[in-house]
Amino acid sequence: MSEIFPSLKKAYLAMYYAYILRSLVRSTERYIGSTEDLKSRLIKHNKGDVPHTAKYRPWKIEAYFAFETKEKAVAFEQYLKSGSGHAFAKRHF
Repeated sequence: MSEIFPSLKKAYLAMYYAYILRSLVRSTERYIGSTEDLKSRLIKHNKGDVPHTAKYRPWKIEAYFAFETKEKAVAFEQYLKSGSGHAFAKRHF
């Protein structure tokens, strides 16, 4: 896209993510979060830098959802953590 519109700045192309991780050592363990940099966030989870996920590492990305704004990503993260969001994730992932 940047080749087509070279004047677009990176800020316009930034994405925000809500994600679901699955533990590779205990498949019943999942973690739901949101971030602007999915790759580096997964690395932090797998290095043990996130206390909540350190016990069940390594993790893999089970699903992620991209949004144009941080607010939308955080709102979807909160939905996934709700009762109906857990049901949705269980049904589809």
